Amino acid sequence: MCGRAKLATEFSEIKIAFRVPPDYPTPNAPPSWNVAPTDSLPIVRYSPKAGSRTLDLMRWGLVPYWAKDIMVGFSGINAMAETVETKPAFREAFARRRCLVPVDSFYEWKKLGPKEKQPYAIALEGGGLMALAGLCENWKSPAGEWVRSFTIVTCPPNALVAELHDRMPVILPTEAWAAWLGEEPAEPDQLKALLAPYAGAMAAWPVSARVGNVKNNDPSLIEPLG
Repeated sequence: MCGRAKLATEFSEIKIAFRVPPDYPTPNAPPSWNVAPTDSLPIVRYSPKAGSRTLDLMRWGLVPYWAKDIMVGFSGINAMAETVETKPAFREAFARRRCLVPVDSFYEWKKLGPKEKQPYAIALEGGGLMALAGLCENWKSPAGEWVRSFTIVTCPPNALVAELHDRMPVILPTEAWAAWLGEEPAEPDQLKALLAPYAGAMAAWPVSARVGNVKNNDPSLIEPLG
């Protein structure tokens, strides 16, 4: 499961890193060291009409277009790679509405005992933005309000994350972005093959238990304990 993340990188830098045209409107949102479900994150998509990538804020927790209640999104914060193409909540988004979720790092909790867990921050070795594999959806509320939402695809962990948790978000390397976004043609089995544990170098370090409370949101949350 991936249920918390950090994104403090300037959105203008995200546009450069993900090759979003400079004239595309830059979203406006504050940095967050404790992004949680229902929060908004900037999402990278490909627009066939414009022939370029876009960057827009979306709510974390995918709400299928056919849902009757936005609360469905709480069960849609993650999509398992193993069933993403068949599960009703995600299969159409997997086929047509794939996206990238930029984050600086994410958090996982290591179980230490029956009731004790230690949070860890996990990032790329040396830092830098991660591109998490995501799916997005448009949902219209009964009141007529449109909500754009997303989910993060998860897979079995690599060796580093396996010491902390039994799942990790899919981190896509740069060379996979075009196929995942739909800029290049790709068959479903080719897309599924991208949803694998990250093979690059990563780092993990224990952080304060304060990150467990969504009300806490400041740079100290990412600092190593001790």
